Amino acid sequence: MTERRQTRGERQKALAQKNKKKVPKSSGKLWFKRIFLTLVAIGVACFIGGAGMFAFYASSAPELKEELLKDPVSSEFFDKNGDLFATIGAENRKYIKYEDIPEDMINAILATEDVRFFEHHGMDFYRLGGAIIANFRDGFGSQGASTLTQQVVKNSFLQNEKKLKRKAQEAWLAFQLERKYSKEEIFEMYFNKMLMSGRVYGFGTAAQYFYGKELKDLTLDEEALLAGLVQRPNAYDPLKNPELAEKRRNTVLGLMYQHGKITKAEMEEAKKVDVQAGLADDTTRQKFAGSKYDAFLDVVLNELEKNGDGSAMAEGIKVYTTLDPKAQQIVENVMNDDSNFPTEKIQSGVAVVDTKTGQIQAVGGGRNYGNRGWNYADDLTQNQPGSTMKPLLDYGPAIEYLKWSTGQTLVDEPMKYTGTQQTITNWDGKYMGAMTARKALYASRNVPAVKALKEVGTDKAKEFIGRLGIKAKNVYESDAIGGGDIAISPIQMAASYAAFGNDGVYNDPHAISKIVYRDGKTTKDYTPKPNVAMSDYTAYMVTDMLRDVVGNKPDASGTAANVSGLDIAGKTGTTNYSKADFDKYNLPSTSVPDSWFAGYTTNYSIAIWSGYEKHFDPITTWDERRLPQQLFKQIMKDISADVETPRFKKPSSVVEMTIEVGSKPLKLASDYTPSEKRQTELFVRGTEPTEVSNEYEAPELSTPYNVSANLDLGAQSISISWEHDAILDPETNEPLPTTFEVSATREGGETISLGTTESKGLTVANNLEDGNYTISVVAIVDGTRSEPGTASFQVTSMPDENQDPDTPDEPDLEQPTSPDQGNGNDNNGNHNNNGNNGNHNGSGNNSNNGNPNGNNGSGGNNGGNNTNNGTNNGGQPPTPPTDPVVPNEENDSTE
Repeated sequence: MTERRQTRGERQKALAQKNKKKVPKSSGKLWFKRIFLTLVAIGVACFIGGAGMFAFYASSAPELKEELLKDPVSSEFFDKNGDLFATIGAENRKYIKYEDIPEDMINAILATEDVRFFEHHGMDFYRLGGAIIANFRDGFGSQGASTLTQQVVKNSFLQNEKKLKRKAQEAWLAFQLERKYSKEEIFEMYFNKMLMSGRVYGFGTAAQYFYGKELKDLTLDEEALLAGLVQRPNAYDPLKNPELAEKRRNTVLGLMYQHGKITKAEMEEAKKVDVQAGLADDTTRQKFAGSKYDAFLDVVLNELEKNGDGSAMAEGIKVYTTLDPKAQQIVENVMNDDSNFPTEKIQSGVAVVDTKTGQIQAVGGGRNYGNRGWNYADDLTQNQPGSTMKPLLDYGPAIEYLKWSTGQTLVDEPMKYTGTQQTITNWDGKYMGAMTARKALYASRNVPAVKALKEVGTDKAKEFIGRLGIKAKNVYESDAIGGGDIAISPIQMAASYAAFGNDGVYNDPHAISKIVYRDGKTTKDYTPKPNVAMSDYTAYMVTDMLRDVVGNKPDASGTAANVSGLDIAGKTGTTNYSKADFDKYNLPSTSVPDSWFAGYTTNYSIAIWSGYEKHFDPITTWDERRLPQQLFKQIMKDISADVETPRFKKPSSVVEMTIEVGSKPLKLASDYTPSEKRQTELFVRGTEPTEVSNEYEAPELSTPYNVSANLDLGAQSISISWEHDAILDPETNEPLPTTFEVSATREGGETISLGTTESKGLTVANNLEDGNYTISVVAIVDGTRSEPGTASFQVTSMPDENQDPDTPDEPDLEQPTSPDQGNGNDNNGNHNNNGNNGNHNGSGNNSNNGNPNGNNGSGGNNGGNNTNNGTNNGGQPPTPPTDPVVPNEENDSTE
């Protein structure tokens, strides 16, 4: 059989197929192998690099020193001048041996901080893995995995920062520590080294500080509380933050149960105990005071905690504070002098802040303050501020957003809170009617304050105080008078008020400038940035109104706080109990829970609270109410001595105008506005009124009265005299310049000008012919002429030679008239030549008889006799004077 030969096309196709390059198929296993090998290579590289870096960092780790391991590293505190004023470390610490630590105390610490402490070798890799996952999930630093050993190392040699170098050194030193010391020795180091609160180190010291007990006498709930403190010593302090402390204690009890250290019944029983039950009294805690400026130092420690450095003290840091030692000593001297206080138990909290920077200069935490748990200057954050809120929440926003004048008309009248039947009252139970915003503030009237808040709106008011560091969830109408939900500490209040004295620039109050870590190079700045909280016109106009609070105007509420020679602005405040409180606690009618005063100069802003430790132990007397003012006056006077204090300066954005009080809209006072209605007030430039009020007409110019004329034949002169009631200048209350025009009119003849004068008398040469004349005196003020005052006058050149000499006759006695038949009141001011003139009623004559001693009944001058026998108002005898009345202090102006 013959084989078939391929065609040419088939041969070419076969050849192409043979020469075609074969491409291997991709394999999933091959790709996995490549990725795995790549990751291994990267891992090896990272391991080698990490190991090298770890070795490098470890080689530079500090040497383990036993004295540093067993004792706390001291932290140092410096005042504003850079001088050391406190060192906190191992002072007053009670050292406890491991064998003296109760088992439950050990279990509480291990369950909370390091449950595998007796199993690991310095590093707990199981816990580390969990922390790494948490950090990837929640962010770096969200959870730590430090063992007790690592914490001992960190607090002995390293600074508190989350850096690889520190972590590497911490791990290496922890491993070294485990090799050199037993677990029991390391636990003992931890137990005596850790910061427990403020300046208290070690669990043994904390047991005595918080409970006044030895460790062996602690109950389970107390041991759990101490074990939980280490994480955040100041935040979990049961004296200051009982709610947080209770939550933390219960967490520790839960962990103890979870790890089998206690039974469920024991856990639940311990959780029922009041977290503040069994706490030691102030006297016990004062033994642990570590500074002569305890109250200020407490504020510093709180600030460290707030900024995340609460545990940094245990690592030995330098803290540079804003403390003014002179001011602090003055505050402590005042607070420790019992003679400054009206009762034995009344308390006060004082904050002194630099007006320009917000730096806390001094703190008064309470009377005879030691290392107590409650600092009335810083921890008092639940008490209502009373009327000290009015500049902050009512009038400040009204000027800022509505451009109100200080003369804005407000009406103090009965009013209810919106949507309620609750009537807004004033401290005196009265209403004063229309008044300026200035008076409403310095007299501390409540209704106008609520009206101001309603006008500006609660949202705007909330925004305004927010820029002054006051955070409020909601603002209610009752907050307008400081009786709502808003509560602030004296420190915050002093800082908020300082913005008014600093041209509207606000600085957060702060007691720390910076901290320097143990290496001496790493620092952390604590100085906040200033913020413009309001316009300069708002700051100055509020300040100017608050000047009157401490001034001498009637109804001013803060006069007791005034310091002579200092330009001071300030505001009083008191709070109230509810009707239900009065009924429930049977309180006296004069009871109030809180009294405040906040005031400032261009240098210092000071806020002071006074009251009692228990809310329902009331203030009942005016001496107690005025205590903040008295303390303010003494402290401000002493700290301002020998210090230049510039006055508050009016900015160009503010103008002064004299307005007519009560006009609405405000109008300028006219020349005829009465003095009591004229008031110089401040306006935001561009909003000042231009229209002049026409409410009052020009006053009628009074007629000269008691006009008399005497002819001196020898001197050939005529002496004329008169009286006149001048118009008073509305602004100065001084008489306006008045000119008098004098003339003589002959009977049936012409009028002759005798001259003009500004005095109430005129002497002219006798150029008149014999005859009967009428002398006229006209008063002229700014071109306005009065009706003439007149008197009859006879001119005789020679006496009658044929006239017989005078012989004494029996006097022709005038019979007295009854009061209702007398000369009567002439209220129109017309004065006849008989001298009988209404309110100047008497029996003397102003006639051609030449008697110049016309009677002024109101003065009681009868005729020519210079005695007090004259009658007043139709012959009624004058009312005898009464003794002065001592003011009723319940009617004193306050709130």
